[in-house]
Amino acid sequence: MGILVAIEGLDGAGKRTIVGRIHNEATARGARVTTFTFPRYGESITADLASEALHGEHGDLRDSVYGMAIMFALDRAAAGTALRTACADHDLVLCDRYVASSAAYSAARLGETIGSSPVVDWVADLEYGRFRLPTPDHQLLLGVPPEVAMARSSGRAATDADRPMDHYERDRDLQAGVYRAYSDLAASGWMSTWSHAADDEAVAAVLDRLG
Repeated sequence: MGILVAIEGLDGAGKRTIVGRIHNEATARGARVTTFTFPRYGESITADLASEALHGEHGDLRDSVYGMAIMFALDRAAAGTALRTACADHDLVLCDRYVASSAAYSAARLGETIGSSPVVDWVADLEYGRFRLPTPDHQLLLGVPPEVAMARSSGRAATDADRPMDHYERDRDLQAGVYRAYSDLAASGWMSTWSHAADDEAVAAVLDRLG
């Protein structure tokens, strides 16, 4: 049975780059590695509907904190069997975003404090309880502050017409709140052990768990 590691952080934090580096270095060590990216845009209808809502479609869907969390949860739930199979067949399974993203964004949108947040408890009960998603063995938070992550997202959108900034990415107050929520989730050890790092330290934090 392999280990499941979730890589978390704001849009523009560099999750895709870090996941790629961990994948390549772990593979070079002889480990069997596979990767999941959430939300599964272009593959999951619920993920695509959520994305469309964040770009102004589907009426007031994006205004509902619980509604958006359910959309993203259903996307992950549909990948549950594949995730469990991957954990059985690989040494390392990497998730580029996972359940903690819904916990952080939902708490930040509602102004709830981690540790006494009904929505965070609801996310855990829904996804790990009702949907029976595998709990991560470790979670890595990329320590890239909101102003840096937002600048990266803006620059990416300016050069890639297929990746425009969505409603969440354009909201500076929300991004700052999400960063605080993520930091508090990591500090509290929500659902697993956490590392809070960036770049080389982030890669090492995961590779060290392979032994």
